Amino acid sequence: MEKVNRTLVTEFVFLRFSNSPHLQVLFFSLFLLVYLLSLVGNALIVLLVALDGHLHTSMYFFICNLSLVELWYTTVTVPKMLANFLTAQGVISVPSCITQYYFFLSMAATELFILTTMAFDHYAAIFHPLHYPLLFSPQTCATLAGICWFVGFLCPMFSSFLLAQISFCTPNQINHFCDADQILRLSCTDTYVIQAVGYAFSIASILGAIAFTMASYAQILATILAMALAAAQRKAFSTCIAHLSVVTIYFGILIFMYVHPAVKYESNINKIVDIFYSVITPLLNPLIYTLCHKDVKESLKVIPSIGQLFLGGKKWIISH
Repeated sequence: MEKVNRTLVTEFVFLRFSNSPHLQVLFFSLFLLVYLLSLVGNALIVLLVALDGHLHTSMYFFICNLSLVELWYTTVTVPKMLANFLTAQGVISVPSCITQYYFFLSMAATELFILTTMAFDHYAAIFHPLHYPLLFSPQTCATLAGICWFVGFLCPMFSSFLLAQISFCTPNQINHFCDADQILRLSCTDTYVIQAVGYAFSIASILGAIAFTMASYAQILATILAMALAAAQRKAFSTCIAHLSVVTIYFGILIFMYVHPAVKYESNINKIVDIFYSVITPLLNPLIYTLCHKDVKESLKVIPSIGQLFLGGKKWIISH
C-alpha cells in the first residue's frame, strides 16, 4: 500500500553524532585512530602469513582471509563516516547507499562462512588428525576460501536488486551507514517481500552457521576431554580459543542485528551495536589472534629481518 504525503528523495542524509563541532572533531579523531589501527593490524596479519613459512598452515590461511575481509569490511563504511564528521551535512545518493549496503552485507556473509569453515578446520585437525593433511590440503583450503568469497558476494545480490527497484521518501535521514533496516524504513512502498527475503536469508545462514559451529565444537570438546595428557589438552584448547572468542562476539552481534524483522523505529542500543559492529569488531580480530597465538607473536619478532623470508620457496605445512 502506498504511503501518502511524503516527498520522493534521491539521496539520504546522515544524522550527526553530536551538534557540537568540538565533539564532532573528537569523534573524528577517535574513529580515525581505530580505523588506522584496524587497517594496520589486519594488513600486518596478511603480511606475516604471506611471508613467514611457519604460518603457512590451513588455520593461518583462513585467518589471513579473515583479515582481508576485515580490511574491506571497515573500508566500506568508516571513510564515509569520517568524511561526515567534517561536513555540515553528510549525504549519500540512493544508488551509492544501496551499493554500500551490498558490499557491507557481502563482507558480513563472507566472514560468516569463513568462520564456519574455520570451525570445521579445527574439528578435522583434532578429531581426524591422521586424515587432516588430506582433508585440508592447500588446494582444498583455496577452494573452500574461494567458495566462501563467492557465496558471500552472491547472497545479498537479490535483496540489493530489490532495493534498487523501490522509491524512497522523506524523512530521508539515516544513522552512520546504510544497512537494511534503515533503508527499508525510508521506503515509499510496501517492502514485505524484501523483508521476507532478508529475514529468510538471515535465519538460514546465521542460525545454520551457528548450529554447524556448535556441533563442531561439541565434538572438539569431547575429543579434548578424552585426551590422556594435560599438555595435549592445553595445546588443543589454545588452538581453538581465539577462533571461539571471535565467533562468540561475531555471532552474538549478527543475531542482534539481523535475526529479527525490520522495525519502524531504531533504538539507541541498535545504534551502539551498529558502531561496534562496523568500527570496533574489525580491530578486535587481529588483537585476539595476536594475543592468543604464540606463532603470530613469534613472527612479529622477525619483522626487522622480514626480507630474509623472501629467500627460498617455502611450502605449506599442513599442521596446527
